[in-house]
Amino acid sequence: MTLARLAPILFVFLWSTGWVVAKFADRFADPLTFLAVRYAVAAVLFYMVCRSTGAAWPKKPAAFFHALVSGVLLHGFYLGAVWWAIGQGVPAAISGIIAGLQPLMTGIAATRLVGERLNPSQRLGLLLGFVGIAIAVLPKVFAVDAAAIPAFAVVVNIIGMAFVSGGTIYQKRYLHEGDIRTVATLQYVGALAVTLPAAYLIEDMRIEWSLGLVATLGWAVLGISMGAIMLLLYLIRRGDVSKAASLIYLVPPLAAVEAAVAFGEQLTGWMMAGTALAVVGVYLTNRGARPAQESGVGVRR
Repeated sequence: MTLARLAPILFVFLWSTGWVVAKFADRFADPLTFLAVRYAVAAVLFYMVCRSTGAAWPKKPAAFFHALVSGVLLHGFYLGAVWWAIGQGVPAAISGIIAGLQPLMTGIAATRLVGERLNPSQRLGLLLGFVGIAIAVLPKVFAVDAAAIPAFAVVVNIIGMAFVSGGTIYQKRYLHEGDIRTVATLQYVGALAVTLPAAYLIEDMRIEWSLGLVATLGWAVLGISMGAIMLLLYLIRRGDVSKAASLIYLVPPLAAVEAAVAFGEQLTGWMMAGTALAVVGVYLTNRGARPAQESGVGVRR
């Protein structure tokens, strides 16, 4: 299989493991503290990759700035908000349904901000994907005691979804050329610049060094921060952002399967039916898609 065909499959799998990683990471460190360490390690490793492979750094100050800002939006504000909200007691089921808002938000905004045009089947696909996610996770949402969920944390979670939608569009609009490896490095520098002070201000910066922490951090950095993010940047640059964002619909159902394997959580018929509908939605959003020409992309196959 070519990278173009394999990338969406790998991205969905790697990104979905982030839910499991978040649950494991909470055993060893405060959410933002863990993310700060993760971003620092990812930035160093990406820098080493850039140095060893001769990756080209942006020549214009504006390109540096755009890469840093996109990192603040995509990683710093988005993941910081979601992980903090989960740490405050927002159930994964509710966080999952909120995550389903992102492709809809991105698709609507992309038509206005970057001139993307969605045909009727693509619009139907985005809607079906969200309905599928709702069917899959709403039974769990209704089973949760609403009074026990901090409302402010839910609001922060929703704001996080807005940031990732904005970051995706920002990436498409201002970082459509240049080497993806150096862009990713700068993005993690930007994410670290906002996450570390936030961790210092609102957390105890608890971190318990152990083999479990190292293993969790290793997968978070290599599998998600490097592997999944490189694939996401590749997909955004290659095609329309609404099509790349629609893949997020497949993440919560797959994460539910992984949670069932890792933590013994129950899989239900509603989850399976909702997942099937989400798959149909992603197919409709992406079918007949013609990849955009890559210009100046530092990706080597």
